[in-house]
Amino acid sequence: MNVGGVFDELVGQDEARRVLADAARGVGMTHAWLFTGPPGSGRSTAAVAFAAALQCPDGGCGDCHTCRTVLGGTHADVTRVIPEGLTLGVDQVRRLILEAGRAPTSARWQILIVEDADRLTEAAANALLKAVEEPPERTVFLLCAPSTNPAEISVTIRSRCRVMGLRQPPAGAIADLLVNRDGLDRREAELYAAAAQGHVGRARRLATDAEARAKRHAVLQIPRRLTGLGACFTAAVELIEAAEAEAAGTYTDRSAAEKEALETALGKGGTGKGATKAARGSAAAIKELEKRQKTRDTRAQRDSLDRALVDLAAFYRDALAAGFGARVDPIHPDMADTTRAAAAKLSAESLLRRIDAILECRKAIEFNVRPRIAVEAMMTRLWQS
Repeated sequence: MNVGGVFDELVGQDEARRVLADAARGVGMTHAWLFTGPPGSGRSTAAVAFAAALQCPDGGCGDCHTCRTVLGGTHADVTRVIPEGLTLGVDQVRRLILEAGRAPTSARWQILIVEDADRLTEAAANALLKAVEEPPERTVFLLCAPSTNPAEISVTIRSRCRVMGLRQPPAGAIADLLVNRDGLDRREAELYAAAAQGHVGRARRLATDAEARAKRHAVLQIPRRLTGLGACFTAAVELIEAAEAEAAGTYTDRSAAEKEALETALGKGGTGKGATKAARGSAAAIKELEKRQKTRDTRAQRDSLDRALVDLAAFYRDALAAGFGARVDPIHPDMADTTRAAAAKLSAESLLRRIDAILECRKAIEFNVRPRIAVEAMMTRLWQS
């Protein structure tokens, strides 16, 4: 069966497209779904597309007003939750559950999409579990998490959901998307698809954003720059600053709009005793908003830094593969000459130690070690190995 419409952007997931299209027509439909898969596999894309298919009278045509509003994030009966900080707390989840319990206003379902459900706190997970166990009649829960591992999603929540496992899209499928939808030259599309390591969004950024390409190029020059201890510290500072700069513009407009809306709601610009009293009482609300925004910015910085570390690890992986003459496609085909030179100069053990250093840096940052300390230690190990 040829499944298209809202599922067109779900790259390399033929089985998932078929199952979700069937469920939208009522075949195998249930009130709670868990979308799992590695980063870039399209968990949130699949959840949003499925929500559109459920609300669409034609099962997800992709052209009607319902499909466009769901995909655009403006449908009144579809709530999409993207954790802005490192966790998703119980108070926010309870508010969302109350909203999801309302009767649909204009569609068949009231749908709650929770991206990064692995970021739920224990209390938030318990609150969500109760809602999933006793769902309102016309409510559907769509949760997204990297896997069904109990460390990422509770066993009890997982047991109440139908699991939709997604795989990492093959580079060829991503390249096809870039060629057919974005009009890229085939060779360019294949380069960015390989460099993205199965992450559709990352491939798209590389294809359309010159700054993203420049950052990747700078990261891949790091191995040849580590000529001494001073160079290690310089490279660490530049990598951290590049991540901060990339993340700085991510939420700038949104943060400003949020603050302006809150100040207006709290009576900014008013006159008289009431307005003065309200202005004094608004300080705590504004401070809380700024705290949430700072947490969101920190997460964006760490995500940007992590992408750079993955690119760097892939460089040494390519060198290791070249050294063994492995018949595998390189992740950075445009760096083939450099990785072959690294393979000729460094032993397999040395390359593995470098990959380990990068992976340990990622783990340290995940456990809240200050990024600068973790990256400086990593650069030193890359030089010494």
